[in-house]
Amino acid sequence: MQLLEIECLGKTLRLEGSMAGWQQLFWDDQCVSQISANADSESFLHQFSLQNEQGELHVELNGSLQWQPFELQFKLLVNNELLHENSLNEKDIEQRQIGEHEKQPMKFSFIGMAGLGLKLLKSAKVIKVLFAAGSLAAYSWLFSIEFAIALILCLVFHEYGHIKAMKYFGLKTKGIYLIPFVGGLALSDDKINTRWQDIVISIMGPFFGLILSLACLVGYWLTDIEILAGLAVFNALLNLFNMLPVLPLDGGHVLKSIAFSINSKVGLVACVLGAALGVYISYHFGLALLGFLLAIGSIEIFFEYKRRHLSDLLPLNRYAQIVSVLWYVLTVGGLSAIIWFVGQTGNGALSLPLKILAS
Repeated sequence: MQLLEIECLGKTLRLEGSMAGWQQLFWDDQCVSQISANADSESFLHQFSLQNEQGELHVELNGSLQWQPFELQFKLLVNNELLHENSLNEKDIEQRQIGEHEKQPMKFSFIGMAGLGLKLLKSAKVIKVLFAAGSLAAYSWLFSIEFAIALILCLVFHEYGHIKAMKYFGLKTKGIYLIPFVGGLALSDDKINTRWQDIVISIMGPFFGLILSLACLVGYWLTDIEILAGLAVFNALLNLFNMLPVLPLDGGHVLKSIAFSINSKVGLVACVLGAALGVYISYHFGLALLGFLLAIGSIEIFFEYKRRHLSDLLPLNRYAQIVSVLWYVLTVGGLSAIIWFVGQTGNGALSLPLKILAS
């Protein structure tokens, strides 16, 4: 990932590095220095020489880098004269604006044209209305108009959780799009810089879904209106499947961010044991399908861990890793508990989500 970018003698000096064990220093687009590194706090030193009108210049970038929690301290010297000195923390990386990559020459392709068409569709506000109307018609055809309206409200509330998180981090949003037979999308114009942003934005949708299901369940207890119980349990099922640790679902993004941030074998073993415990609990309560899907998704932990050095995002610190795991477990556990509780009422329709998970 990009650690640092500063101006030096009319050029851009860029430092890139990874927890996996390397640092590279670029002078514009040319790599001028490369050293090995590790995830522990350590000092670094990059040196190179160049020629300009003033003769030979010796450039030195030194400092210390700590990944968890992230802290970068550096000094830039030219011919032993201090040119720049500063320090960066996680908040600085989080607020960094990501520049656009160099655009490649345009080549005609049907995939490219389809992508351009999708961008045009996303920019048109009328498409939101058309997609919403299409979703309402599709779900009404499959179920009923009442259930379709309730389902769309659940989808919108879920996506609003994503939008709320994006706005919390100062990201520009494009709004919510309802896609028939697929669900919903919350889109942003900006790119994220850290794994913590990815965690919060991803998990806030299902977490908002959990809050909605709990509110409907409380309403059912107070009023005995059965449609509230149905809304609570089906909304819980919808959000629970969204929390499965498989990309591109929200749970997959949470898993990937945690796995990319683990740098020790102890952390990897802890994640694998935690996933195994979740599978065991699922089978213990007779939720065979949920346990199977969790097992399949958990296999990705190892593969994402092996690919962690490819990430361009700042990894989670150890505190954020713990919070992310607990938040994930709380959300999945709460949604599962709602499905389990309502499924014990004996009502055939309300116990359907439980039967699905037990299949």
